[in-house]
Amino acid sequence: MRKILNFFIPVWVGVTCAGCSWSWDYARDLFSIHRIDVQQGNALEEDEIALLREGMTPEQVRFLLGTPLVTDPFRPQRWDYVYYFRPGSRKPVLRRVTVFFEGGEVVRIEKQGLDEMHPAQGASPEG
Repeated sequence: MRKILNFFIPVWVGVTCAGCSWSWDYARDLFSIHRIDVQQGNALEEDEIALLREGMTPEQVRFLLGTPLVTDPFRPQRWDYVYYFRPGSRKPVLRRVTVFFEGGEVVRIEKQGLDEMHPAQGASPEG
């Protein structure tokens, strides 16, 4: 009886996954341990970052993006906004915006990882 079950259970799972419109990623997630979504840092939205311009004051930047996650005591003219999101067991998303000030206004803006869309913003699920 055990040999029969050892044969039919994998066959049943394979037929079920192949017969439906599931992807193998979905099947892997279905039979794996649940992992929670991890979100850390400043929620950086593309529309807010698009409003960021050179010449803005620190108060305007703080109003637009919030308090920076990292302020370096040795370089107070540099503000780092970091956002990390790991949806369960899928690939994590890292976004970073660094704002440089000189003379009380923004002189340079560096952006990294802003082309990836957060899943909660309307990205379609895989599959």
